[in-house]
Amino acid sequence: MRGSLVRITSVLIAGAALLAAPAAYPAAAAAGPGDLGKDLDAILADARLKDATVGVVVRDAKTGAVQYSRGATKPVLPASNMKLYTSGAALSLLGTGYRFRTKVSAKSVSGASVKGDLYLKGTGDPTTRAAEYDRLAAQVAKRGVRTVEGDLVADDTWFDAVGTPSHWDPTDLQYSYAAQTSALTVAPNDDFDAGSVNVTVKPGEKGEPVKVGLAPATHVVKVDNKAVTGAAGSASTLSVNRENGSNTIVVSGSYPADGQPYTTLRTVENPTMYAADVFRAALKKHGVQVKGTTERGRTPKGTAALAARSSMPLSQLMTPFLKLSNNMIAEILVKSIGRAKAGKGTWPAGLKVAAKYAAAQGVPAARLTMADGSGLSRSNRTTAQDISTILRGAQTKPWFKTWYAALPIAGDPDRMTGGTLTSRMRNTPAAGNVHAKTGTLTGASALSGFVKGESGHRLVFSVVLNGYEGAAPKDIEDEIAIRLAGGNSADARTLRMPMNLLNVECSWAESC
Repeated sequence: MRGSLVRITSVLIAGAALLAAPAAYPAAAAAGPGDLGKDLDAILADARLKDATVGVVVRDAKTGAVQYSRGATKPVLPASNMKLYTSGAALSLLGTGYRFRTKVSAKSVSGASVKGDLYLKGTGDPTTRAAEYDRLAAQVAKRGVRTVEGDLVADDTWFDAVGTPSHWDPTDLQYSYAAQTSALTVAPNDDFDAGSVNVTVKPGEKGEPVKVGLAPATHVVKVDNKAVTGAAGSASTLSVNRENGSNTIVVSGSYPADGQPYTTLRTVENPTMYAADVFRAALKKHGVQVKGTTERGRTPKGTAALAARSSMPLSQLMTPFLKLSNNMIAEILVKSIGRAKAGKGTWPAGLKVAAKYAAAQGVPAARLTMADGSGLSRSNRTTAQDISTILRGAQTKPWFKTWYAALPIAGDPDRMTGGTLTSRMRNTPAAGNVHAKTGTLTGASALSGFVKGESGHRLVFSVVLNGYEGAAPKDIEDEIAIRLAGGNSADARTLRMPMNLLNVECSWAESC
């Protein structure tokens, strides 16, 4: 994903949409048996793919028999199809019941006072919102604590201190799909975009500054408001930016006086201190005063728990992770795998273990490069054949039903069911049938998953397209999926999807 293609948050006004109305494909008659190869060849003959790297494979889900293959063993950039590897490894290695735990503790409590420091320790929970920190603070207050004589110590040592992979594009790092990974973090919303803060802009009086708010409220992030309120009906030139290494969000430009409130997300530098600040505010709200400062540190041995929280189980977390293609959940899972299986909460440790898991499923080690867990890195490499191997192998796992249900489902209007496929393939045989993971970066587009063919048998398929001409050819992916579902490819090809995805996952663009 290139930064220049995702700067939508500084130019869109409230109410604008990246997706046009979903394409109204007519119900299509089934193609005749034996035509699959010819039909898929015709779809892939699209001029946009003339100089592209094309990886496509269709296999019988039960037997593994290949029904169609083109470039299936070519190395390709998988984009978010990398999450198929990460999610399978996490479910197998951490377990469906795995939960992230957050604890508040102290060494000495006397009466209503913590005599030393108060410790907040996290293990990477991406689902901890301000409300959860408030509940932790309420637990501390319920224990009768009213004063902390020492400091509030934020313990993020479950993971290492590396916030982002060095090979991520630095121009992406202020956007919520590329937030920093920490063992202590805050999710600003129910999508669990951990490590980001909501920025809301409202117009003031004409000629006056706009009004800017942060949620959750935090002293860690500052706002430099340079934006003014323009005349009613004027064009918006609003820009919301945070420079790398800074926790100052600069709001500039003009916003019309009759504009609706505009909300966007920006990442936070040092999410550990962001989490600690939100928790400290919650303590104050519940009548607990911390006399000292807020510091990063390690929880010593011998502390006693004053409050604790466990996240939803990993099986449940799969839904927002895969439906919304949540990058931050992916990276947290990689470090969690490393911590659980190699004793190190790092990307190198976790990725090595995840790659070994893939090799055990039949993916040749020489054909897989896992540079991150989300697929945001342009250093990732795999093949369509190997993605299909991961898909087939998942069917034998005890967690398969959960995982299958967590994949986006074509054409379903419910955002937490259809996910990144909610506006695609509606009113076709693929709707409600295709369960598949999307993937989009600049010059890389993918769709891989499961579909019941016209015979009623389940197929696994993987379509990964790199280096095509123009915007991401989602319509080509959809035509293939529709054909596999029993639709008529020739009819589907007459209706190109009226979509503008700006080459990003729609959930990353805040438009699903």
